[in-house]
Formats: sequence, C-alpha cells, structure tokens
Amino acid sequence: MDTLQNMRVFVRVVEAGSFTAAAQSLNSTTGAMSRAVSELEAHLRTRLLNRSTRRLALTPAGERYLKRCSQILADVDSAEEEASCAHERPAGALRMHSFASIGQQYVLPAISRYRAQHPEVTVELTLSQRMPDLFEGSSDVSVVTASALPNSDLVSHQLGSTYSILCASPAYVHTHGAPRVPADLAQHECLILRTPAFPSHEWTLEGPEGSVEMHVDGPVQVNIAESLAVAIREGMGIGVLPVYAAIEGLRNGTLVRVLPHHKLQKTNVYALYPSRKFVDAKTKTWVEFLRAHLPQVIARDLASLEELTQEQLADDEGEGNVPAEPRDEAQ
Repeated sequence: MDTLQNMRVFVRVVEAGSFTAAAQSLNSTTGAMSRAVSELEAHLRTRLLNRSTRRLALTPAGERYLKRCSQILADVDSAEEEASCAHERPAGALRMHSFASIGQQYVLPAISRYRAQHPEVTVELTLSQRMPDLFEGSSDVSVVTASALPNSDLVSHQLGSTYSILCASPAYVHTHGAPRVPADLAQHECLILRTPAFPSHEWTLEGPEGSVEMHVDGPVQVNIAESLAVAIREGMGIGVLPVYAAIEGLRNGTLVRVLPHHKLQKTNVYALYPSRKFVDAKTKTWVEFLRAHLPQVIARDLASLEELTQEQLADDEGEGNVPAEPRDEAQ
C-alpha cells in the first residue's frame, strides 16, 4: 500500500466532498478513490469517513487524521520543492575542502567573489592536508593540488597548472650569499616542506641544464607553505614555495627568488566532487565559477612572477651580482 498516496486521496476526497469529484480532479476513477480510502482505514483499523448515497462525513478520528495528513503532506511538498530548487537555485550550506596553502591563497578569495554572485549560499571551508572521503558526504567539493590524480570515481576538473620556486630572505642572501648553481645548495640551510605530493628531502630542479636532483636537509621542517614562508622571511634558510604562496612576499620584498632560472614541483590544481548525477545548484555553480576564475588568477601570478624575476635579474646585473647561468654538468 502506498500510504502517502492514499493520504493524498483521503484529503482530496474530503476537500472535494465526494469520491466522484475527487476522481475528476485527480484524473482517476471513483472506484480507485474509494479503494484508497478503504485501504487507509484498514491499515489504521479506524473508520475515517461515514458514507451515504448523498454525502460524506468525517468521523472524530477522521477529523484528527485529516489535520495530521494536511500537515504531513504540506511538509512533504515543501521538502520536495526545496530539494528540487536545490538543483535550480544556489542556496544553503556549501561544504568545501581544500589543501591549506591553496585554500588560503586562492580558495578563500574566490569564495568572496562567488558569494557576491550567490549570497544565499553559506560556506563551510575545511583546510587540511589530508584528502577527505567525498563519498562519505563530509564535503561537497575539494580543491587539491597534485602532479596527477589516481584513478577514482570522483569527478575532476583541472583548474590550472603551477609550480614551486626557491626563496630566501634578503637578510639571508646578504649574510650567506645566493647559490649560483644547484650544487651550491649543499652549502646552504635548506628548509623542508613536508607534503604528500612530493618527496620532502629530494628536490628536483628543472633549469637550462635539464633536470637536477638534490638531496637536502635542514634545521626546520613544516607541513604548510605559509609556515615555511614565515621561516624563510625570518632568515632561517632557503625553501621551496609554491608560486601562490611566494608571490606576495616577492612583491613586497620580504622574499627573494634564488636560482631564478629553475623551477620545481610542477603541479596541477583540481576541483573534485563525487558524482555527475543530481549535482545541486550550489555545487555546480561553485565548480563552474572555479573553472572560470582560478585559471585567470594562476596565470596572473605566473606572469607577475616572471616580471618580478626579470626585475630582480636586472637589479643584480646592475649591481654586478648576476647569478651565473647554471654550468653544463658535462663540461
């Protein structure tokens, strides 16, 4: 028995005043209306309507049940409308996850711009270096960085590509000098960023001479790029920073790029969510916003890095301190 449907029939019969009128309004038959109410009464073991050839009358139990049914059906209709609207209008809580560094540098500013367009959406952002199980439902969307994604049933959209660079503080360079070639790093304090994406103590530098691998160690290890940036600014040594974590320090002069002809840890930025089916409006519009917004921001920062690097090289040249082009290791 479809109890909910029989409740709808019962309410409609009472509102219409007869089985025949109810059947016409529901595009059904009088017999189907009568059977639905009889099934309901048998299920409840209570008479709801007193029937005669001329009229219907609610029993006291029927009156009480009618009030309950009306409220229940209104709640069901409201819930269905709300769920349906969730696929049409962005509203409600959007649960986001992001790796900490890119979350602070890119995701939080993006949230501000997204909510300006969709003010009915509230945001619950979790910053963590661990990837959540999106199928458990703890997060709707995750923004992560990785050189590549493992095979999974998650839907993924690549939002752009970036890389990391070597940075130090002006004070450190003034005191210790800057490495001129990758091999010089062995004579410097190297600060370690622990990340699941790349080996912490193995730096692979890509430059004019090709790929150079360095085993490094140092006095400080952290697991978040912003914390490493603080250690670098404090003059503790040289560290690897993603461009998005380094760019502001390079702009304001609290960081300088060392070995400027080299890049490390090329990585992609992804948005992940569990399913293509029945994606609600807030998730869909957030992912669409990220796909339009983040590539521009990433490209802006990479272009800014190139300008700042060229200015730094020009300044070094003017002072007679141009870092030498990396030596050809074959020579």
